Order: sequence, then C-alpha cells, then structure tokens
Amino acid sequence: MADTKDLKSFGPKGPCGFESRLGYLTTLHHKPSSLMTQIFVFPGQGSQKVGMGTDLFKMFPDEIVAVDTKLGYSMEKLCVEDPNQQLNQTSFTQPALYVVNALSYLKKIKETGHPPDFLAGHSLGEYNALFAAGALDLITGLSLVQKRGELMGRASGGGMAAIVGLSCDKVEETLRNSGLAAIDIANLNAPSQVVISGPKNDVEAAQAVFKKAGARLFILLKVSGAFHSRYMQDAKNEFEAFLSHFEFSSLKIPVISNAEAMPYETGRIGELLSKQITHPVRWTESIRYLLQQPEPEFEEIGPGKVLAGLIRQIKTA
Repeated sequence: MADTKDLKSFGPKGPCGFESRLGYLTTLHHKPSSLMTQIFVFPGQGSQKVGMGTDLFKMFPDEIVAVDTKLGYSMEKLCVEDPNQQLNQTSFTQPALYVVNALSYLKKIKETGHPPDFLAGHSLGEYNALFAAGALDLITGLSLVQKRGELMGRASGGGMAAIVGLSCDKVEETLRNSGLAAIDIANLNAPSQVVISGPKNDVEAAQAVFKKAGARLFILLKVSGAFHSRYMQDAKNEFEAFLSHFEFSSLKIPVISNAEAMPYETGRIGELLSKQITHPVRWTESIRYLLQQPEPEFEEIGPGKVLAGLIRQIKTA
C-alpha cells in the first residue's frame, strides 16, 4: 500500500480506516434540523462524452472566449464535435470536463439564485467545487487543471482497475495476503466499489486473485498511469511547485476534501490539491459525512449521473 510515512494520514487501519472520525466531523457544521442541506457534487474523469456542454457554450460567450484564449483551441469544438478524437486524452479531458462542470454550475446559479450549503467533487471535480466555493476563478482553476492534466497525461506504465463486490477492508486484506504490495487503493467510490492502482502488469495479474476472493466484477480501466497512488509522487512534486505560484481566496461554502473526507481548512487548499494526486479519493467517507447533515439533498452538476449512482449505493449500504 502507500509508503509507511504516509499511513499516518490515513488513520490506524490505512486507507480503509477513516470512518471512526465521522462522529467528530459532524460537529463542524450545524443547521437547524428543519432545514434541508443542499449539496452539489461535480463528476470527474470518465464522465466526459462527445456533445457535452452543447447548450452551455452560447449561454456564456465571455467565459468561453477567455477559456479558448487560455488554452489556444476551441473548447466548444472539442466537446461538441471532438474532430481529432482528443476528448478521451487526459490532457484534453480534464480541462474540458472542468469547463463544462463550471458552466453547468453557473447556469444552475443563474436559474435559481441559490448557492448550495456544501460542495464536493470526485477527483478532478474537486476543482469545480473550489471554483463554486469562490476559492479560485474560472481561469485560475483552468490553469491548475490544465497543468494537472498535462502531468497525469505524461504518466506511463501504470494501470488501474475497479473492483465491484468487495469492501475496502477485503480489498486491502487481499492485497496484503497475496503479495500484491506494489498496488495501492486509489478510489473508495462506494462500500463495495474500490479502485486499485499500480504497475500495469501487477494490476492485470491481480484480476485472478480478486476473482478468487469473491469480486463480482474486475474492470481494467483505460488509463496509462497509476493515478492516486505513490507512483504519482514526481507529478505531485511538480504540481506542488506549480501551485506555489497561486493564491486562493477564502471559501464561501464548505468543500469536502477528497484526500481527507472532511471540510477544507483555511490555508490548506494547495496542500490538499497536491496530496490528492498520490492519495485515494475517499468518496464513500465524504458522502457519509454529508449524509449526517440535516436532511441532505444531493444534486450532480455536470455531465452524466455517475456520482448519483454511487451516492445511492452509499445511502443503501
């Protein structure tokens, strides 16, 4: 699993041992129990599709001019037509999804005039949560996402796989007992959906092991790198240096951190964004924290309904 020096950040049981802190976390924010808690969540890489944002680009012409100027290509053409089959390449996917998520949020606020009570985003989507919370503007967020996509797009030799039907504890135990120490847990998406990450050959070899352990599905993901794992340390170091050139505004709305499954603290935005690159996306714990708020109501902002499906699984577990 993660290097020994990193395990202290996961708690006593490693990546799966965070839930004991949830009772404390629910005291951080409180509203009268009669009020609904509105929560917006933003999807990450994997939710992109050709045609996304079609209805948004004409609604926000000034923003799109600024985006195109920053990137040097047409975001509308990439998302709506994808003429060069680039939308599924990480260095293009991440800016595209960030922009469509951001415009979807602007449209929502324009229509309702009501910001949410909490924000969260899955992996890349966390940048949209920070944008919506006022920590950064559209183009600053795009600059960060463009660099992040570039660094992740450079990664090679890695692999990832989604394991369905086993708990995080069972996945961790299987890795430990099967000599698969080169593999890390990358995403805790739902109580019985965990993503692993590591060297490509190791991840592929793990399929038979997890099938024998009782996994219902073992799905190899179409990625070139071992994202959210120790193997992204060089990318994290470079991104950390890049982040040091930016200043972030105070959050106007609480944002749940992927890396720690708890609200961002003032002054830690750069730290937690760089930490996310080498640490698991703790989605299950993040949603469980939010579920303990008064009458939580979730809405997915952006293309697809991947997160809505995961939230349903977490609610019913």
